[in-house]
Formats: sequence, structure tokens, C-alpha cells
Amino acid sequence: MFNSGGSIIDVPGIKVGHQQDLVGMTGCSVILMEQPAVCGVDVRGAAPGTRETDLLNPVNRVDRVNAILLAGGSAYGLDAASGVMRYLEQQNIGFDVGVGVVPIVPAAVIFDLAFGDAKSRPDAAMGYRAAQQADKSAFPQGNIGAGTGATVGKLAGHALCMKGGLGSASITLSNGLIVGAMVVVNAVGEVRDPATQKVLAGARNQQGEIESSLSLMLADVTDGGPAGTNTTIGIITCNANMNKSQMTKIAQMAHDGLARCIYPIHTMSDGDTIFAATTGGVDVSVNLLGTLAADVLAQAVVNAITCAVGVLDIPSWQDLHQENR
Repeated sequence: MFNSGGSIIDVPGIKVGHQQDLVGMTGCSVILMEQPAVCGVDVRGAAPGTRETDLLNPVNRVDRVNAILLAGGSAYGLDAASGVMRYLEQQNIGFDVGVGVVPIVPAAVIFDLAFGDAKSRPDAAMGYRAAQQADKSAFPQGNIGAGTGATVGKLAGHALCMKGGLGSASITLSNGLIVGAMVVVNAVGEVRDPATQKVLAGARNQQGEIESSLSLMLADVTDGGPAGTNTTIGIITCNANMNKSQMTKIAQMAHDGLARCIYPIHTMSDGDTIFAATTGGVDVSVNLLGTLAADVLAQAVVNAITCAVGVLDIPSWQDLHQENR
């Protein structure tokens, strides 16, 4: 059911662009819709960094978005959405307000200021470049875009964490439904493979071995950092016929995919946020779509971790995997 080598760009009408600063270790990723897409959102973490999420409440007027921005840089990174808006306005894309258009660009950010250069943050220029180069081309996963500065397993302190990153996956059904996901994994907790429950990445001890997150919490030696310094953000896209309320439900159900992989999840130190957008075209039930959304998001989380590369003395799953072979 999963598409081999699949990603979010398998969904019709979806384009993706990335920009990153490999010195400052931060970046942003833009999901552009070729046509305005119906969108919902669900925020579960206690310390989110977001923009325009209130607009996506089903009781509010605007029900379609032109793009979604995922970025590093903490709240500073939200500035990159202004660059995406500027690019879209130049293409005359956005909500028609009579005297022009206002591009609808909701956004969410991760805290990566403690990794690399804290003064290096995604800005409007970076957001513009990411939107400008967005297309349907395949892209690498791991240390790219908003996942450049992502880390996981920070319950024993940042010095003992592991590399997180950006991951993507997709599923295609025989009726033509395609569900894609893209996620930036920057969690305070550990990441597990939901198929085996094996821990892929997490807090390490001084010998470099991965410690149990629950054991660390029970021993009261945890150091997740100040609230809001972690977060997993992402987006589900599909080509289902759904309204705004239904896509909000899909975003809620998709969070189950995070819960299958990340432990603990939705903590006081995380700002977990998932968007769900659809380009329309295929009839499907909310129950089925939400179930698939959780599945594909979980796979994207695994891909983010297994594709990440260790940098700045922070090891990745690949580093530990090679050592154990």
C-alpha cells in the first residue's frame, strides 16, 4: 500500500520546495498548492509556534490555503511565510479581496536555535526562494529544509540527543486516492519503529547507548529544556473530496501516527502541529482517510529518522546502525 520511494509530491496538485543553511543548521520547507486546497489543522503540543491556524477553524470564513510553511528558527522562522506570500502575490495567487489578493499561508515552526548558529534563522528571503523553486521533483529526506536543525531525544540534555530530520511518505489506493505526508521530527522524546517497537533514536547515556525515556523521567533526571524548545510539525495532503470540518478531523486522527512513533508525545516541551489539506477529486470516508493519514504520517516519521545524517557531534540512526553492523 505504501508507495516505494513515495512522498508528498505524489498527491496531485502538490509541489514542494526546500531551502537550508547548512552552516547555521536551519531551514524551511514550503508546500505549494497548484489550486487552493481545503485545509484543517490540529495543534496538540503545549508550546506551539504557528501562524494563521485560527483561520483554519471550521467556523471561520476562509476554507482554502495556497501554501503551508514548515520552518526552523522558532518564532523567528515564521517570518519566512512573508516571503512565501510575496512570491504568491507576484503570481496573483491568493484570496481575492477586491483590490488585490492575499495569499493564505499558514505556518508552523520548530525550535532549532540550540543547534548550529542561534542567530541563523529562516527569513522572508529564504521563504521566497523555497516557494520559487517548489516543484514536483523528488527530494532527499533527513537533513533538508525545515529538518536541517531538527534533533530528538533531549530528555537527558541537548548534548546527548540524536539527529532528527524531515521525512515524507505516501499511500495509493486502487480507487485513485493518494495520501501523502511530510513531517519535521524535533521531539523531546524518543522515536520508535511502530512495526517493531524498536527505538530508532533517543536520549543517549555517556557510553552512547540509547536510554529509555520513561526510565529517565522516573529517575527524575530529565532535561527537556525550556517549554517550547521541541516540536514535531507536519502536513497530510490528499486528493479526497472533503470539507474544512472533515479535514480538521483528518488532522486530529493523523496525530495518532505521531503517538505510534514518538514517546512521550504532546508534552509541555513540544508544540506538535499537523495540517491536513486536500486538492479534491476522490470520494472516501473520513474514517478511512483518517486511518490512512495516521499510517502515512508514522511512516514519514520513521523516514525522517532513518534518512537523517549526524552532524556537529550529534549522531544519527545511521551512525548507530553502522556501528552495530
